[in-house]
Amino acid sequence: MKILFALIKKEFFQIVRDPSSIIIAFVMPLMLLLLYMYAINLDTVKVTLGIKNDDPALEVQTLIKSFSQSNYVNAVIYSDKELMYEDIVRSKLRGAVIIPNDFSRKLSQGKPGDMLVITDGSETNTASLALGYPLEIANIWLSTSKYSGSIRRAPVNAELRYWYNQEINSHYFILPGSIAVTMTLIGILLTALVVAREWERGTMEALLGTGVKKIHIVLGKYIPYFVLGMMSMFFSVFMCIVVFGIPFHGSLTVLFSVSALFLFACMGVGLFISTNLKDQFLASQTALSIGYLPALMLSGLTFPINSMPEIFQWCTYIIPTRYFVTFILSEFLAGTIWYIVLINSIYLIALGVILYVAVYNKTMMRLE
Repeated sequence: MKILFALIKKEFFQIVRDPSSIIIAFVMPLMLLLLYMYAINLDTVKVTLGIKNDDPALEVQTLIKSFSQSNYVNAVIYSDKELMYEDIVRSKLRGAVIIPNDFSRKLSQGKPGDMLVITDGSETNTASLALGYPLEIANIWLSTSKYSGSIRRAPVNAELRYWYNQEINSHYFILPGSIAVTMTLIGILLTALVVAREWERGTMEALLGTGVKKIHIVLGKYIPYFVLGMMSMFFSVFMCIVVFGIPFHGSLTVLFSVSALFLFACMGVGLFISTNLKDQFLASQTALSIGYLPALMLSGLTFPINSMPEIFQWCTYIIPTRYFVTFILSEFLAGTIWYIVLINSIYLIALGVILYVAVYNKTMMRLE
């Protein structure tokens, strides 16, 4: 333990002496938070909606087919309303459409046909589409149905309900998601440089000459930057909740516990890069290429995963940020949903352990 504590102390001294570590951990997340707060606006094209039909009329069945055949909606048909609500809570659906049992009767009487549209307001851009698409599809269906003669007097109306983000403020979604991307960059970029820096500066030879064990070297790299990363996480959460006023409905204990698992997995990616590359510039470029860009593009924050080509959907399963984005949005806007916490934690633990073993095996204890 004395050897491990000495190595940890050495790394903390290195952090203090190297301003780039402090800049990466604190200045960069501040800049990214400001960018996501004031400059980013997102859009999407396809949403997954649950459809619950309570009207037995045969004509209404063609409306259900219209939802299923739409290029803008992934329609999932439900017979159990509670199961559909549960899937919205689990983020399997972005909204739901409920057609009441008197829908066709009202249309045949020349009255407005009302349907209930529920949307997950945790993603504001997706929520607006989840509200607009059902109305558009229903009114196009109405123009070709047997009720078309009364279309001017009896359009289809929607009773709208927003879950989780009643104010439909896009920043409530963007800023928590930006923390996931920022922490990915911090966890991977910080650790991608540490071993490569040792080789470049020639200090690795001196370190190996002391007779330390491999476990000391690996933990001596993990622990200090893990502490620094968690401090950065605390800083980012503080900025979101206290400074920017983003509502938080979950548990801080759960948030930081899962964040620790996420950071552990990201550090594994960075250290694996660093143990294989002995050049800081090459390591940093690799970290940006396989860390930041996939986290931004393939995590589900910028583009819905179910709208991607299938090959890219499979690629997202090896990206830690995919799991953390789902978790942190749920924690901020919906509260602690244990299904989401557990399923994403299991994936992060598995990725973290696999990467730790890979880093340990690739750590060299000799010069060549």
